[in-house]
Amino acid sequence: MGAGGAASQRTQEARRQERLLREQWHAARRQALRWDTAGEGEQRVLAQLLVLTARGWRLLVDRRWSRTPAADADMLLVGPGGVFVLDVTAGREPAEGHAPGLLAATKAAESAVASLGMSPVAVQPVLVFAGQRLDASLGRIRLLGEHEIGPVLLSQRHRLRAESVRAIADHLERVFPGYAGSAIDQRPAPAPEPHRPGSPDGLFDVQGLRDAALEGARRAPIEQWMTFLHPDQVALVRRDWSGPARISGPAGTGKTVVALHRAAHLARRTTGRILYVTFANNLPRVQSTFLKAMAPAVADRVDFRSLHSWAQEFLQERGIPVRLHGDKAETAFSLAWKNVGRASRLAALDPAPTYWHEEIDHVIKGRGLTRFEEYAAVPRRRRRASLHRTHRQAVWELYEAYEALRGERGVHDFNDVLSLALAEASRRREGPPYAAVIVDEVQDLTLVGVRLLHALVGDVPNGLLLVGDGQQTVYPGGFRLTDAGIDIRGDRGQVLRTNYRNSKQILEAALTVVADDAFEDLDGVRTSGRRDVDLTYHDGDVVRVTRPTVEAHDRELLDALRSLPEGALADTALLCPSMRAVGDYQRLLTQAGIPVCQLEHYDGRAVDAVKLGTYRRAKGLEFKNVFLPRHDTVSGHGTPAGTPAGTETSETARERAELLRSRLFVAMTRARDLLWLGSVTTG
Repeated sequence: MGAGGAASQRTQEARRQERLLREQWHAARRQALRWDTAGEGEQRVLAQLLVLTARGWRLLVDRRWSRTPAADADMLLVGPGGVFVLDVTAGREPAEGHAPGLLAATKAAESAVASLGMSPVAVQPVLVFAGQRLDASLGRIRLLGEHEIGPVLLSQRHRLRAESVRAIADHLERVFPGYAGSAIDQRPAPAPEPHRPGSPDGLFDVQGLRDAALEGARRAPIEQWMTFLHPDQVALVRRDWSGPARISGPAGTGKTVVALHRAAHLARRTTGRILYVTFANNLPRVQSTFLKAMAPAVADRVDFRSLHSWAQEFLQERGIPVRLHGDKAETAFSLAWKNVGRASRLAALDPAPTYWHEEIDHVIKGRGLTRFEEYAAVPRRRRRASLHRTHRQAVWELYEAYEALRGERGVHDFNDVLSLALAEASRRREGPPYAAVIVDEVQDLTLVGVRLLHALVGDVPNGLLLVGDGQQTVYPGGFRLTDAGIDIRGDRGQVLRTNYRNSKQILEAALTVVADDAFEDLDGVRTSGRRDVDLTYHDGDVVRVTRPTVEAHDRELLDALRSLPEGALADTALLCPSMRAVGDYQRLLTQAGIPVCQLEHYDGRAVDAVKLGTYRRAKGLEFKNVFLPRHDTVSGHGTPAGTPAGTETSETARERAELLRSRLFVAMTRARDLLWLGSVTTG
């Protein structure tokens, strides 16, 4: 067919669709007129919503609509974008007068659909003003004019498949008998649902609905998958805790997703702001984007920040000077090591100054120790080197030399920022600045950092939620929550045990790396490196490629990336152990014409490019495809990252190798569908 014929067909189809829409609109207007007690503007709003029923939406109208002005909500609308609780007003009275009843109806609808495993963020209250043009918000309530209601509803992010829309609407119609299903009379009746054995009333079964939702999320772009809340986790999002709480569990169990949905839930339930904190500075951008897509009505009530950036801003607002200068602080430590450390007994344990810098950062300053006797007695959690008192004295002398040199230069390091913020937060007399604080990847924070965040909300109900997993620690040192004065009692410590991300093959490959590395979690419990989890996904694959040279290895990598299906680069990551390796592969991919997006610049929006970054930068993220080139070497220097514990000659070397294995484990468990492991033979 020629171009002219194709254009003619498109024109005819457009005219047919326009004619069909006009017929549907007239049918909807005739049906809306039956609500003769409603005003003309209210009837026009109802007609727009009835038109949506011809596109698979389901509309439930209060049988008393327009007869009882005090009713909580006029309509319940279920469609691809979720459940909408609508109140329609023809007058110009303030929206505040409608808010209490509308929010009460929304809460009832949330409770009704929670039994089906539907996330609270998918239930949205909407107040529609007939005869007006408006698009605003009042708290979590969306305020729309009659001209905006249709386009806004149709533009909502798709959350529900057609079978889910029908099942949820049927359920709501049973739970709310005061609402009647309404639709355009002339629309063709949908095909009846086949009866499924064991389903209530032969309409649907909850497990089938949940399975359909899970499968739909897996087919979606990775960004949408990363915000999918499994139905079994809905109750956890809505739970009331009497004080600080913690959610833990192995990789892939949905901890971050629960935390995001919890943030949205709390933002809807409180009037204060919510602080969502991570250690990494790239995650807040991604998580903020996710929440704006999940729950736009409350997204501006949640502050996503990295801990150090928040602490700096907090101090600046209080008028406390912050002179953070990492390079000058690093120079001060180098001089302290040269003048004090290099000739001390520390060099015999580990001649590399890095280990002792970490000791100061994570054990001394990270725990807020200010006297030697405190350091002499403190348990050095997750530090393998046994330090006698004389060794600790040498470390303390190095610390004091560093502090003196840093003070002479008039600069702070990152630990100082947190200590200053903790002191200021502890001195405050006004009420807490946040209604709730959610801490993601809590195991990466120092003890001072956790104390700081605890100080912001104290032990109030639902105030502090700590999310993380000790096995995924990528920084040295550690602590217990009791060290921070945080008591997780009873059911306030929730452990997730179902992996929704990794297939058996991928998880087995990752667990093999850390199988011999038992770890101590924040609760002090010693846990085996190989943990049992329940799996829900079975289609992932592990591809191992070994080549004799780096050049051959990299050619194989490029071929594998090019062979991915069209559009798959958007769901793909290439992860490296170091920034040096990231630079090498940035050049390789760019020269090969493969688009690259650095993880440090990734903001959670879909981009058709390979995400490139370090293992640590990938924390909190997941991808359909993960490529780990030369995964069995560290920074390209040939030191085995997966060497079993006990083969190195020093305790510090074993500790370093264990930490590297933990980082590799984190990188491997980012993969959902494909894990590509590249190696180069040596010798």
